[in-house]
Amino acid sequence: MSRAVKIMIGDLALESEFYDTACARAILAVLPLEARPNEYGDEFYFDLPVDLPPDETATVKVKVGDIGFWPPGNCLAIFFGPTPMSTGRDPVPASEVNLVGRIVGDATLLRKYKGAKLIRLSLDK
Repeated sequence: MSRAVKIMIGDLALESEFYDTACARAILAVLPLEARPNEYGDEFYFDLPVDLPPDETATVKVKVGDIGFWPPGNCLAIFFGPTPMSTGRDPVPASEVNLVGRIVGDATLLRKYKGAKLIRLSLDK
């Protein structure tokens, strides 16, 4: 069963769903959290207090709106468009990410918030 998570950046609030995987549950356990987002093309990523290896969902094949955990950096990545490794419209992470969730709605709205100083994630009740 998936779990609803609200992602807030600037005046934008996006709904997302996190999957029922061990990695996603570990991330849900540290919510709510605030972080300063880094950018990798049209991807926000930020540190999490979670340390997990790649799992059965690990992949470099992601789509706009996917949310992944990047094990080498213990980071959460939110994909909203092409990244520097992309050769088309799909984002490509620097290396495999565990797929933990997905934005519900238009993830490309995040493009307007590049340069933001703070992103918040909280369980949506």
